[in-house]
Amino acid sequence: MTKLAKYLKPFTAGLLLAIVLLFGQALCDLNLPNYMSDIVNVGIQQNGIEHSAPDAISKNGMTLMTAFMTDEEQQLIVSGYTLVDASSENAEGKAYNSVYAKAEGQIYVKNELDETDSEELDNAFGAATWTMINVMRDYASAQGGSVTVPTSASDVDIEKLYQMLPMLSQLPASTVSAAHEKAVSNDATILKQSGIMLSKVFLNELGADMNAIQNSYIVSIGLKMLAIALLGGIATVLVSLISSRIAAGTARDLRKAVFGKIESFTNNEFDRFSTASLITRCTNDITQIQMVLMIGIRLICYAPIMAVGGAIMALQKSASMGWIIALACVVLVGLIMVIMSVATPRFKLIQKLVDKMNLVSRENLSGLMVVRAFATQEHEKERFEDVNQDLTKNSLFVNRVMVFMMPFMTLVMNGVTLLVVWVGAHQIADSSMQVGDMMAFIQYAMQIIMAFLMISIMFIFVPRAAVSADRIAEVLTTDPSVVDPKSPKAFDQTRKGYVEFRNVSFRYNDAEEDALSDITFTAKPGETTAIIGSTGSGKSTITSLLLRFYDATKGRVLVDGTDVRDVSQKDLRDKIGYVPQKGVLLSGTIASNLRYGRRDAPDEDVRTAALVAQAMDFIDEKPDGFNSEIAQGGANVSGGQKQRLSIARALVKKPEIFVFDDSFSALDFRTDAALRKALKEHTGDSTIIVIAQRVNTIMSADRIIVLEKGRIVGMGTHRELLKNCSEYYEIASSQLSQEELS
Repeated sequence: MTKLAKYLKPFTAGLLLAIVLLFGQALCDLNLPNYMSDIVNVGIQQNGIEHSAPDAISKNGMTLMTAFMTDEEQQLIVSGYTLVDASSENAEGKAYNSVYAKAEGQIYVKNELDETDSEELDNAFGAATWTMINVMRDYASAQGGSVTVPTSASDVDIEKLYQMLPMLSQLPASTVSAAHEKAVSNDATILKQSGIMLSKVFLNELGADMNAIQNSYIVSIGLKMLAIALLGGIATVLVSLISSRIAAGTARDLRKAVFGKIESFTNNEFDRFSTASLITRCTNDITQIQMVLMIGIRLICYAPIMAVGGAIMALQKSASMGWIIALACVVLVGLIMVIMSVATPRFKLIQKLVDKMNLVSRENLSGLMVVRAFATQEHEKERFEDVNQDLTKNSLFVNRVMVFMMPFMTLVMNGVTLLVVWVGAHQIADSSMQVGDMMAFIQYAMQIIMAFLMISIMFIFVPRAAVSADRIAEVLTTDPSVVDPKSPKAFDQTRKGYVEFRNVSFRYNDAEEDALSDITFTAKPGETTAIIGSTGSGKSTITSLLLRFYDATKGRVLVDGTDVRDVSQKDLRDKIGYVPQKGVLLSGTIASNLRYGRRDAPDEDVRTAALVAQAMDFIDEKPDGFNSEIAQGGANVSGGQKQRLSIARALVKKPEIFVFDDSFSALDFRTDAALRKALKEHTGDSTIIVIAQRVNTIMSADRIIVLEKGRIVGMGTHRELLKNCSEYYEIASSQLSQEELS
């Protein structure tokens, strides 16, 4: 995958923006359980009261609480509260009286405080609450149990407490100090909860509307949650949009790069990569990468943030239950490692089987006429069924392994929930944890497990995409065996049209013997040079070396007096009009096919080329003439028509050199003779190289080269070779009558 990372560089800005948005989305998702915890803890259990220090308290209430505070805590009260007259007829008094309906006379109202001061004030009231409870317990114990002591702040009867104020004020300072030390040793959560319960009592005393306070708090937190959820949703949509654009853009660039590389391949590289495999790499493999990028940009970045962030937030809620999350993570990581070790090798095999299935499908479709002619449809069905079954079995195996992951994840999630509830319930019973915190902890644990689930999903896509990336990189990193020189030379204009082979030998890769050995000849302008020989003698290999589809192993191939390895491939092929052994037409019209080598060719040149190639008879028969459609591969024209259109295409180009590689084999003798005569008249001073199997096609050539097992065994005119070359005579005698031979 890293080999293809450079294709992500154009999308760096989008990638960074997506990561920033993912951080924002993760922060939104991680904060929602906190707010939910606040609604349960504060909004429901505490009636919307957030602080141990009440927003307002009566003078009696303040006197009571300060009696159980240290001097330092009393100083906090002085700076944190202001004494106001709630019964005053001025605007301020009326405002306080509307909120605290039972307030009479002066009351203490809490000032606007920063977070630190507010927390210190809460701690002071919480400690004072438990100091009071401890003092009363000690007092009750000293009285032999005749005094009823509240077990929690919610059981406090404020009027009875006020009646006890004179007695409580007479207590020794050492008793209060000892009770205070015992109070501050309690868990901070207990102190805060108790302080809040007592704060509720003080607010009730003043006639505050507790339902209004509770509703206001729940609505405000609910609105915050809605806003956060909306921001998270917007971030999700934007990330999906950005990741889709990045994935599609990267896939587009990869397809362009792979196609461009394939275009530069020579026959050596095509011998290494099958056509079916190259098609799979351009389509299926790149689709795999596009899919993993589209999903992965979100999950690969988002899942770790959620896992780490969820763990931090969960530990803030309850560090003592962290072992539950650690246990779940260990189990999940072990599961993912086991599954991946089993599934990854199968992903590699799947891609190879896709190649094989494409190969079988392509062979069957391209050779459909042969299959039907030999009535081997059942055999082809069996071939396809075999590879299809192999692919299906491997895909099912991988899917079954992956399907096993989901129920196991569900089991882990439910197990974690049970453990959290079990342990959390005991902590709630011990007043060391609140219900909302336990609920938030469960949600964070689920977020962590879901993060691992996302990672496991990526482990489904990443291994297959990694295999695809390696296959694409293999194409992109393959250097063509035929490359242009760094400083291409120009052709020698004084030797225009000359083709020379000087002691040329060639051997295919991994072959044990040379396909051509010591080939030397010259083809001159205005002449026709023919090459004939038995099957496998190396005729087509000569054209491949001339066109530089391969480079000669030894010797030199020269065009216009310049070694073909010293000029650019484009300049070389611009000089040559090549008609391959198998006529290949592209989808489009007859005109677009004939103009393939010269896009700006005028209609007159196109028509002349078709006349010379003896193609006008069937073109004129078509309703649309030159605008008639040609199906893919020329499937809607016959073999002879395909050859004639291929010859016309080369003629439209008007090159210096014509190469006909057995291009007349599908023509009848009359058409062949007419075409050769027209060619002779039309090509003029061009160099013509004809490779043929039929002696009739080359009898009139200025020079005939006879090949046998990659060597030249004869060279001369038809008459000379009949007398001097036994191999040529053998070929001619098998095709010509005795009269023609004599």
